[in-house]
Amino acid sequence: MRPLAELDGRGVRAVLFDIDETLTTAGKLTAHAYSALERLHAAGKRTIAVTGRPAGWCDHIARMWPVDAVVGENGALYFLFTAGRLEKHYREPPQTRARNRERLAEVARTILAQVPGTALASDQAYRETDLAIDYCEDVPPLPLVAAEGIATLMRAAGMHAKLSSIHVNGWFGDYDKLAMTRQLFREQFAMDLDGVRAEVVYIGDSPNDAPMFGFFPHSVGVASVRRYAMPAFPSWITRGAGGAGFVQVADRLLAAR
Repeated sequence: MRPLAELDGRGVRAVLFDIDETLTTAGKLTAHAYSALERLHAAGKRTIAVTGRPAGWCDHIARMWPVDAVVGENGALYFLFTAGRLEKHYREPPQTRARNRERLAEVARTILAQVPGTALASDQAYRETDLAIDYCEDVPPLPLVAAEGIATLMRAAGMHAKLSSIHVNGWFGDYDKLAMTRQLFREQFAMDLDGVRAEVVYIGDSPNDAPMFGFFPHSVGVASVRRYAMPAFPSWITRGAGGAGFVQVADRLLAAR
């Protein structure tokens, strides 16, 4: 991972970013980070949140934040607010989502019984497609080895599983953040993501960002990305962690205009 100061931001047209501990800091969205997002959007950059957070959060983000769209639940859906109305697009049809919710509940009971100290994520009630197990947001922090154990149980049940900085997310279905971002660009922007990936910066911090880190040549990790072992790391790294790192990326891109 190279220092952010070596990133040439000329030609970047879109900024995609994770939320927890990438845009936020210790669970809070600071004024500086939100202002940086607003400045990017006002400068004509396409801004898209790509998060593991639930559909309920995505509804709010798409309506209220300076973003062009939000990909949520690790790629299960994307929402955008256009022409005065919210549009919702899902990877799976309604009947599949309903069937999978029953399966998720069974897996949740198994994990909570077998991994002491865990809990359902406080935002689970607002999720439509995945299971989020809290290992350090609203419970006393567990070590990463415990989080990996949760992911192992999910995979044994036939689920995809990814670690974020606060939750372990699991879902049934063949998708991830990158797959749904491809769909979003194709359906809403008439763009082949492979053809424009050099015009995109992706900013993240944890293993559920690895597909994006591996795909985008201009991928950036905020400083805390160093704590994880991942199949793909970002090309660049910031000095600051969380929202402070996001601000540094925004300043670098805006200075390159």
